[in-house]
Amino acid sequence: MSYAIIRNTKYKRENLKGIFRHNERRNINYSNDNIDKEKSYLNYSIKSPQYSYEKEFDRIKEKYNLKGQIKTVSNIACEYIITSDHDFFERIGEEETKRFFETAYKFVAEYKNLGEQYIISAKVHRDEQTPHMHLIFLPVVNTTDKKGNPIDKLACSEFWKAKDSYRQLQDAFYNYMVKNGFKLQRGLPKEETDRQHYSVEEYKKITNFKQTKEVLKNIKLEFPNVPDITDININRLSKKRDEKILEKIIKPKDNIIQNLYKDNLNLHRELSRQTKIIEETEKYQKERDSIIADNKELHNQVYNIKAEYKEKEFDIEWKYKSKIKSLEKENNHLNKVVDKFYDTVEKFINWICQKFGIGESKELVREFEKETNMYIDLEKQIKKEEREKEWDLEI
Repeated sequence: MSYAIIRNTKYKRENLKGIFRHNERRNINYSNDNIDKEKSYLNYSIKSPQYSYEKEFDRIKEKYNLKGQIKTVSNIACEYIITSDHDFFERIGEEETKRFFETAYKFVAEYKNLGEQYIISAKVHRDEQTPHMHLIFLPVVNTTDKKGNPIDKLACSEFWKAKDSYRQLQDAFYNYMVKNGFKLQRGLPKEETDRQHYSVEEYKKITNFKQTKEVLKNIKLEFPNVPDITDININRLSKKRDEKILEKIIKPKDNIIQNLYKDNLNLHRELSRQTKIIEETEKYQKERDSIIADNKELHNQVYNIKAEYKEKEFDIEWKYKSKIKSLEKENNHLNKVVDKFYDTVEKFINWICQKFGIGESKELVREFEKETNMYIDLEKQIKKEEREKEWDLEI
Protein backbone atom coordinates (compact mmCIF):
# COMPACT_ATOMS: atom_id res chain seq x y z
CA MET A 1 0.00 0.00 0.00
CA SER A 2 1.17 3.55 -0.74
CA TYR A 3 2.22 6.08 1.89
CA ALA A 4 0.68 9.45 2.79
CA ILE A 5 3.63 11.84 2.43
CA ILE A 6 3.87 15.37 3.82
CA ARG A 7 7.23 17.07 4.42
CA ASN A 8 7.92 20.49 5.90
CA THR A 9 10.72 22.98 5.19
CA LYS A 10 11.29 26.35 6.89
CA TYR A 11 12.37 29.45 4.93
CA LYS A 12 13.91 32.81 5.69
CA ARG A 13 12.99 35.84 3.61
CA GLU A 14 16.09 35.48 1.43
CA ASN A 15 14.92 32.00 0.32
CA LEU A 16 11.51 33.07 -0.96
CA LYS A 17 12.54 34.46 -4.36
CA GLY A 18 14.16 31.21 -5.52
CA ILE A 19 11.31 29.09 -4.15
CA PHE A 20 8.78 31.34 -5.92
CA ARG A 21 10.54 31.00 -9.28
CA HIS A 22 10.77 27.21 -8.95
CA ASN A 23 7.25 26.52 -7.64
CA GLU A 24 5.48 28.94 -9.98
CA ARG A 25 7.66 27.82 -12.91
CA ARG A 26 9.11 31.28 -13.61
CA ASN A 27 12.57 29.97 -14.60
CA ILE A 28 13.56 29.41 -18.23
CA ASN A 29 15.84 26.44 -17.56
CA TYR A 30 15.91 23.90 -14.74
CA SER A 31 18.77 21.70 -13.58
CA ASN A 32 16.23 19.08 -12.47
CA ASP A 33 16.09 16.56 -15.33
CA ASN A 34 12.77 15.22 -14.05
CA ILE A 35 10.96 18.41 -15.14
CA ASP A 36 9.33 17.97 -18.54
CA LYS A 37 8.60 21.55 -19.67
CA GLU A 38 6.30 20.27 -22.41
CA LYS A 39 3.97 19.04 -19.65
CA SER A 40 4.13 22.19 -17.53
CA TYR A 41 0.75 23.25 -18.91
CA LEU A 42 -0.71 20.41 -16.79
CA ASN A 43 0.38 22.20 -13.58
CA TYR A 44 -2.35 24.08 -11.75
CA SER A 45 -2.90 26.19 -8.65
CA ILE A 46 -5.35 25.52 -5.86
CA LYS A 47 -4.40 28.96 -4.56
CA SER A 48 -2.42 31.46 -6.64
CA PRO A 49 -0.34 34.28 -5.12
CA GLN A 50 -1.24 37.81 -6.25
CA TYR A 51 2.42 38.84 -6.20
CA SER A 52 5.80 37.26 -5.45
CA TYR A 53 6.09 35.29 -2.19
CA GLU A 54 7.99 38.19 -0.57
CA LYS A 55 5.33 40.76 -1.49
CA GLU A 56 2.56 38.34 -0.51
CA PHE A 57 4.19 37.94 2.90
CA ASP A 58 4.29 41.73 3.37
CA ARG A 59 0.69 42.12 2.17
CA ILE A 60 -0.71 39.42 4.47
CA LYS A 61 1.33 40.61 7.46
CA GLU A 62 -0.02 44.15 7.07
CA LYS A 63 -3.61 43.14 6.23
CA TYR A 64 -4.02 40.88 9.28
CA ASN A 65 -1.81 42.97 11.57
CA LEU A 66 0.39 39.99 12.46
CA LYS A 67 2.38 40.36 15.65
CA GLY A 68 5.77 38.85 16.46
CA GLN A 69 9.39 39.95 16.21
CA ILE A 70 10.89 39.28 12.80
CA LYS A 71 14.65 39.40 12.32
CA THR A 72 16.88 38.74 9.31
CA VAL A 73 17.57 35.21 10.58
CA SER A 74 13.90 34.47 11.36
CA ASN A 75 12.03 31.73 9.53
CA ILE A 76 8.99 33.54 8.17
CA ALA A 77 7.39 30.93 5.90
CA CYS A 78 7.05 27.16 5.62
CA GLU A 79 6.54 24.81 2.69
CA TYR A 80 4.71 21.51 2.72
CA ILE A 81 5.53 19.08 -0.09
CA ILE A 82 2.54 16.73 -0.29
CA THR A 83 2.49 13.58 -2.40
CA SER A 84 2.46 9.77 -2.48
CA ASP A 85 4.11 7.36 -4.93
CA HIS A 86 3.68 7.24 -8.70
CA ASP A 87 1.68 3.99 -8.66
CA PHE A 88 -0.84 5.48 -6.21
CA PHE A 89 -1.75 8.34 -8.57
CA GLU A 90 -1.80 6.01 -11.58
CA ARG A 91 -4.19 3.75 -9.70
CA ILE A 92 -6.68 6.40 -8.49
CA GLY A 93 -6.84 8.35 -11.77
CA GLU A 94 -6.92 12.04 -12.66
CA GLU A 95 -10.15 13.09 -10.89
CA GLU A 96 -9.22 11.41 -7.60
CA THR A 97 -5.70 12.86 -7.86
CA LYS A 98 -7.23 16.31 -8.07
CA ARG A 99 -9.44 15.53 -5.04
CA PHE A 100 -6.36 14.25 -3.17
CA PHE A 101 -4.60 17.61 -3.43
CA GLU A 102 -7.77 19.62 -2.74
CA THR A 103 -8.34 17.51 0.40
CA ALA A 104 -4.70 18.02 1.45
CA TYR A 105 -5.16 21.79 0.97
CA LYS A 106 -8.19 21.74 3.30
CA PHE A 107 -6.15 19.78 5.84
CA VAL A 108 -3.45 22.47 5.91
CA ALA A 109 -6.02 25.27 6.29
CA GLU A 110 -7.60 23.47 9.27
CA TYR A 111 -4.42 22.09 10.91
CA LYS A 112 -3.60 24.01 14.12
CA ASN A 113 -6.43 26.44 13.16
CA LEU A 114 -4.10 28.07 10.63
CA GLY A 115 -6.76 29.51 8.33
CA GLU A 116 -6.76 29.70 4.54
CA GLN A 117 -5.84 33.41 4.67
CA TYR A 118 -2.30 32.50 5.74
CA ILE A 119 -1.68 30.19 2.78
CA ILE A 120 0.36 32.08 0.18
CA SER A 121 0.37 29.52 -2.61
CA ALA A 122 -0.64 25.91 -3.35
CA LYS A 123 0.82 24.69 -6.66
CA VAL A 124 0.36 21.16 -8.03
CA HIS A 125 3.15 19.96 -10.32
CA ARG A 126 2.20 17.41 -12.99
CA ASP A 127 5.31 17.95 -15.13
CA GLU A 128 7.50 15.63 -13.05
CA GLN A 129 7.48 11.86 -12.60
CA THR A 130 5.20 11.88 -9.55
CA PRO A 131 2.43 14.48 -8.99
CA HIS A 132 3.04 16.58 -5.88
CA MET A 133 1.94 19.87 -4.32
CA HIS A 134 4.12 22.73 -3.06
CA LEU A 135 2.15 24.65 -0.40
CA ILE A 136 3.67 27.83 1.07
CA PHE A 137 2.14 29.22 4.28
CA LEU A 138 2.91 31.58 7.14
CA PRO A 139 3.38 29.79 10.50
CA VAL A 140 0.82 31.82 12.44
CA VAL A 141 -0.31 30.87 15.96
CA ASN A 142 -3.49 32.07 17.66
CA THR A 143 -2.51 33.43 21.08
CA THR A 144 -3.00 36.44 23.38
CA ASP A 145 -0.96 39.53 24.20
CA LYS A 146 0.14 40.62 27.69
CA LYS A 147 -3.29 42.16 28.32
CA GLY A 148 -5.07 38.95 27.38
CA ASN A 149 -6.36 40.21 24.03
CA PRO A 150 -6.50 37.58 21.23
CA ILE A 151 -3.86 38.11 18.52
CA ASP A 152 -2.44 36.31 15.49
CA LYS A 153 1.30 35.96 15.86
CA LEU A 154 3.87 35.02 13.21
CA ALA A 155 6.16 32.64 15.11
CA CYS A 156 7.70 29.62 13.39
CA SER A 157 9.36 28.37 16.57
CA GLU A 158 6.02 28.39 18.41
CA PHE A 159 4.16 26.75 15.51
CA TRP A 160 6.64 23.82 15.67
CA LYS A 161 7.19 24.09 19.43
CA ALA A 162 6.50 20.48 20.43
CA LYS A 163 9.42 18.05 20.21
CA ASP A 164 7.28 15.61 18.23
CA SER A 165 5.70 18.31 16.04
CA TYR A 166 6.49 16.49 12.78
CA ARG A 167 5.19 13.21 14.15
CA GLN A 168 1.94 14.95 15.10
CA LEU A 169 1.78 16.42 11.57
CA GLN A 170 2.32 13.02 9.93
CA ASP A 171 -0.32 11.37 12.15
CA ALA A 172 -2.87 14.12 11.58
CA PHE A 173 -2.31 14.18 7.80
CA TYR A 174 -2.57 10.38 7.50
CA ASN A 175 -5.79 10.25 9.58
CA TYR A 176 -7.35 13.15 7.64
CA MET A 177 -6.64 11.63 4.22
CA VAL A 178 -7.84 8.14 5.24
CA LYS A 179 -10.99 9.66 6.74
CA ASN A 180 -11.66 11.27 3.36
CA GLY A 181 -11.51 7.95 1.52
CA PHE A 182 -7.90 7.57 0.39
CA LYS A 183 -6.39 4.12 0.98
CA LEU A 184 -2.95 4.97 2.32
CA GLN A 185 -0.66 3.86 5.10
CA ARG A 186 1.28 5.85 7.66
CA GLY A 187 5.04 5.84 7.18
CA LEU A 188 7.07 4.42 10.03
CA PRO A 189 8.22 7.12 12.46
CA LYS A 190 11.89 7.97 12.85
CA GLU A 191 11.97 6.38 16.34
CA GLU A 192 11.20 2.97 14.84
CA THR A 193 13.28 3.17 11.69
CA ASP A 194 16.18 5.02 13.38
CA ARG A 195 16.45 6.94 10.09
CA GLN A 196 18.27 10.26 10.10
CA HIS A 197 17.98 13.25 7.75
CA TYR A 198 21.31 14.10 6.16
CA SER A 199 22.53 16.87 3.90
CA VAL A 200 23.52 15.99 0.34
CA GLU A 201 27.23 16.10 1.15
CA GLU A 202 26.81 14.01 4.33
CA TYR A 203 24.76 11.42 2.47
CA LYS A 204 27.36 11.21 -0.30
CA LYS A 205 30.11 10.54 2.24
CA ILE A 206 28.10 7.92 4.11
CA THR A 207 27.18 6.01 0.93
CA ASN A 208 30.61 6.30 -0.72
CA PHE A 209 28.88 8.03 -3.57
CA LYS A 210 31.93 8.52 -5.79
CA GLN A 211 33.07 4.93 -5.45
CA THR A 212 29.54 3.69 -6.12
CA LYS A 213 29.38 5.72 -9.34
CA GLU A 214 32.64 4.21 -10.56
CA VAL A 215 31.47 0.69 -9.75
CA LEU A 216 28.21 1.30 -11.62
CA LYS A 217 30.13 2.56 -14.66
CA ASN A 218 32.44 -0.43 -14.84
CA ILE A 219 30.19 -3.24 -13.64
CA LYS A 220 29.04 -5.79 -16.23
CA LEU A 221 26.01 -7.78 -15.30
CA GLU A 222 26.44 -10.95 -17.33
CA PHE A 223 24.80 -14.25 -16.62
CA PRO A 224 27.56 -16.68 -15.54
CA ASN A 225 28.37 -19.86 -17.44
CA VAL A 226 26.38 -22.75 -16.03
CA PRO A 227 27.65 -26.31 -16.50
CA ASP A 228 25.56 -28.30 -18.92
CA ILE A 229 24.88 -31.99 -18.30
CA THR A 230 25.63 -32.66 -21.94
CA ASP A 231 29.25 -31.69 -21.26
CA ILE A 232 29.67 -34.75 -19.06
CA ASN A 233 31.25 -37.73 -20.73
CA ILE A 234 28.40 -40.21 -20.91
CA ASN A 235 30.78 -43.01 -21.77
CA ARG A 236 32.46 -42.61 -18.42
CA LEU A 237 29.29 -42.27 -16.34
CA SER A 238 26.31 -44.44 -16.03
CA LYS A 239 22.89 -43.06 -16.81
CA LYS A 240 21.78 -43.48 -13.22
CA ARG A 241 24.77 -41.65 -11.87
CA ASP A 242 24.36 -38.98 -14.55
CA GLU A 243 20.80 -38.28 -13.38
CA LYS A 244 21.93 -38.08 -9.76
CA ILE A 245 24.58 -35.47 -10.64
CA LEU A 246 21.97 -33.45 -12.56
CA GLU A 247 19.43 -33.57 -9.72
CA LYS A 248 21.77 -33.31 -6.72
CA ILE A 249 24.52 -30.99 -7.92
CA ILE A 250 23.98 -29.14 -11.19
CA LYS A 251 20.31 -28.09 -10.84
CA PRO A 252 20.66 -26.79 -7.24
CA LYS A 253 23.80 -24.88 -8.14
CA ASP A 254 22.08 -23.54 -11.26
CA ASN A 255 19.14 -22.29 -9.14
CA ILE A 256 21.50 -20.61 -6.67
CA ILE A 257 23.36 -18.87 -9.48
CA GLN A 258 20.11 -17.65 -11.06
CA ASN A 259 18.84 -16.30 -7.73
CA LEU A 260 22.13 -14.52 -7.08
CA TYR A 261 21.99 -13.04 -10.55
CA LYS A 262 18.47 -11.70 -9.91
CA ASP A 263 19.58 -10.26 -6.56
CA ASN A 264 22.52 -8.54 -8.28
CA LEU A 265 20.19 -7.05 -10.86
CA ASN A 266 17.92 -5.67 -8.11
CA LEU A 267 20.90 -4.26 -6.22
CA HIS A 268 22.19 -2.66 -9.40
CA ARG A 269 18.82 -1.03 -10.04
CA GLU A 270 18.63 0.25 -6.45
CA LEU A 271 22.19 1.64 -6.58
CA SER A 272 21.44 3.33 -9.90
CA ARG A 273 18.26 4.86 -8.45
CA GLN A 274 20.07 6.12 -5.34
CA THR A 275 22.87 7.56 -7.47
CA LYS A 276 20.38 9.40 -9.67
CA ILE A 277 18.56 10.80 -6.61
CA ILE A 278 21.81 12.14 -5.18
CA GLU A 279 22.85 13.68 -8.52
CA GLU A 280 19.47 15.40 -8.88
CA THR A 281 19.59 16.61 -5.28
CA GLU A 282 23.09 17.94 -5.84
CA LYS A 283 21.92 19.83 -8.94
CA TYR A 284 19.01 21.29 -6.98
CA GLN A 285 21.37 22.31 -4.17
CA LYS A 286 23.67 24.10 -6.63
CA GLU A 287 20.70 25.81 -8.28
CA ARG A 288 19.38 26.84 -4.87
CA ASP A 289 22.76 28.23 -3.77
CA SER A 290 23.06 30.12 -7.06
CA ILE A 291 19.56 31.60 -6.68
CA ILE A 292 20.32 32.67 -3.10
CA ALA A 293 23.56 34.34 -4.24
CA ASP A 294 21.72 36.09 -7.11
CA ASN A 295 19.01 37.16 -4.68
CA LYS A 296 21.56 38.77 -2.36
CA GLU A 297 23.17 40.58 -5.28
CA LEU A 298 19.78 41.80 -6.55
CA HIS A 299 18.85 42.88 -3.03
CA ASN A 300 22.01 45.00 -2.86
CA GLN A 301 21.32 46.48 -6.32
CA VAL A 302 17.73 47.32 -5.37
CA TYR A 303 18.95 48.93 -2.14
CA ASN A 304 21.46 51.08 -4.07
CA ILE A 305 18.86 52.04 -6.69
CA LYS A 306 16.37 53.01 -3.97
CA ALA A 307 19.01 55.15 -2.25
CA GLU A 308 19.93 56.84 -5.54
CA TYR A 309 16.31 57.57 -6.50
CA LYS A 310 15.51 58.73 -2.99
CA GLU A 311 18.20 61.37 -3.36
CA LYS A 312 16.93 62.34 -6.83
CA GLU A 313 13.37 62.44 -5.51
CA PHE A 314 14.48 64.84 -2.79
CA ASP A 315 16.24 67.11 -5.34
CA ILE A 316 13.21 67.15 -7.65
CA GLU A 317 10.84 67.80 -4.75
CA TRP A 318 13.00 70.70 -3.54
CA LYS A 319 13.17 72.21 -7.05
CA TYR A 320 9.40 72.01 -7.52
CA LYS A 321 8.72 73.47 -4.11
CA SER A 322 11.02 76.39 -4.96
CA LYS A 323 9.28 76.85 -8.31
CA ILE A 324 5.81 76.71 -6.73
CA LYS A 325 6.85 79.25 -4.12
CA SER A 326 8.17 81.54 -6.84
CA LEU A 327 4.96 81.20 -8.88
CA GLU A 328 2.81 81.89 -5.82
CA LYS A 329 4.80 85.06 -5.16
CA GLU A 330 4.44 86.13 -8.78
CA ASN A 331 0.72 85.33 -8.71
CA ASN A 332 0.19 87.46 -5.60
CA HIS A 333 1.94 90.35 -7.31
CA LEU A 334 -0.23 89.99 -10.44
CA ASN A 335 -3.39 89.92 -8.32
CA LYS A 336 -2.35 93.17 -6.69
CA VAL A 337 -1.63 94.71 -10.12
CA VAL A 338 -5.07 93.62 -11.45
CA ASP A 339 -6.85 94.95 -8.35
CA LYS A 340 -5.01 98.23 -8.67
CA PHE A 341 -5.86 98.39 -12.38
CA TYR A 342 -9.61 97.97 -11.65
CA ASP A 343 -9.47 100.65 -8.99
CA THR A 344 -7.61 103.05 -11.31
CA VAL A 345 -10.00 102.46 -14.23
CA GLU A 346 -13.02 103.09 -12.01
CA LYS A 347 -11.53 106.33 -10.67
CA PHE A 348 -10.58 107.40 -14.20
CA ILE A 349 -14.14 106.87 -15.49
CA ASN A 350 -15.62 108.83 -12.56
CA TRP A 351 -13.13 111.65 -13.20
CA ILE A 352 -14.06 111.80 -16.93
CA CYS A 353 -17.78 111.96 -16.13
CA GLN A 354 -17.29 114.80 -13.65
CA LYS A 355 -14.80 116.67 -15.82
CA PHE A 356 -16.92 116.77 -18.92
CA GLY A 357 -20.39 116.54 -17.32
CA ILE A 358 -21.19 113.31 -19.14
CA GLY A 359 -23.46 111.80 -16.53
CA GLU A 360 -23.18 108.65 -14.45
CA SER A 361 -20.11 106.45 -14.86
CA LYS A 362 -22.19 103.27 -15.22
CA GLU A 363 -23.96 104.70 -18.25
CA LEU A 364 -20.65 105.64 -19.81
CA VAL A 365 -19.31 102.10 -19.26
CA ARG A 366 -22.40 100.55 -20.90
CA GLU A 367 -22.05 102.81 -23.96
CA PHE A 368 -18.34 101.98 -24.23
CA GLU A 369 -19.00 98.19 -24.06
CA LYS A 370 -21.84 98.46 -26.58
CA GLU A 371 -19.93 100.52 -29.16
CA THR A 372 -16.59 98.65 -28.87
CA ASN A 373 -18.04 95.17 -28.18
CA MET A 374 -15.62 94.87 -25.28
CA TYR A 375 -16.01 94.51 -21.51
CA ILE A 376 -14.25 96.66 -18.97
CA ASP A 377 -14.29 93.60 -16.65
CA LEU A 378 -11.24 91.61 -17.77
CA GLU A 379 -12.64 88.22 -16.68
CA LYS A 380 -15.78 88.75 -18.76
CA GLN A 381 -13.69 89.86 -21.73
CA ILE A 382 -11.41 86.79 -21.53
CA LYS A 383 -14.42 84.42 -21.34
CA LYS A 384 -15.99 86.18 -24.31
CA GLU A 385 -12.84 85.77 -26.41
CA GLU A 386 -12.56 82.10 -25.46
CA ARG A 387 -16.17 81.44 -26.56
CA GLU A 388 -15.51 83.18 -29.87
CA LYS A 389 -12.46 80.95 -30.48
CA GLU A 390 -14.55 77.86 -29.76
CA TRP A 391 -17.19 79.01 -32.24
CA ASP A 392 -14.54 79.62 -34.90
CA LEU A 393 -13.18 76.09 -34.43
CA GLU A 394 -16.66 74.59 -34.72
CA ILE A 395 -17.23 76.44 -37.98
